[in-house]
Amino acid sequence: MVELVPMTADEFARLREPLVRSYAEAMTADGGLPPPVALERATTQLRELLPDGVDSAGSLLRTARVGDVEVGWIWVSLPGSPAGPHTAWLNNVEVHPGHRRRGYGRRMIQLIEAELAALGAPELGLNVFGSNTGAIHLYRSLGYRVAAQQMTKRISPAS
Repeated sequence: MVELVPMTADEFARLREPLVRSYAEAMTADGGLPPPVALERATTQLRELLPDGVDSAGSLLRTARVGDVEVGWIWVSLPGSPAGPHTAWLNNVEVHPGHRRRGYGRRMIQLIEAELAALGAPELGLNVFGSNTGAIHLYRSLGYRVAAQQMTKRISPAS
């Protein structure tokens, strides 16, 4: 059975760099940003959203455990953040390799939704990169719907 527990500072320190790296890689692959620009943007955004790490106001950072085993983690911003006065925001959910395809991601989202409901948050929003079809399927199966859609196209320099 999966349980969510508050993330420790040591866990955050270990997960921070892989988070920045994977976000930058996604911005490069799906958003077309040059790698150095994507890495700078990912680093800046994380620093702005989590200035005090696990103690950052308005954020829930939770480690997912099955018994003694860490299987993943989830990060949500509470309502009142840039997402809006009434919308909590799912910034990241990750199941570690080797633990995927067992329903842990689904359960983590359900557990954080329950925690948000207990805190009085009426809505949870998220962004997902278009190429992440597995996540899109998961979110749809949990009742999430497309509320907006962004599209981009790389423009080649004039010759």
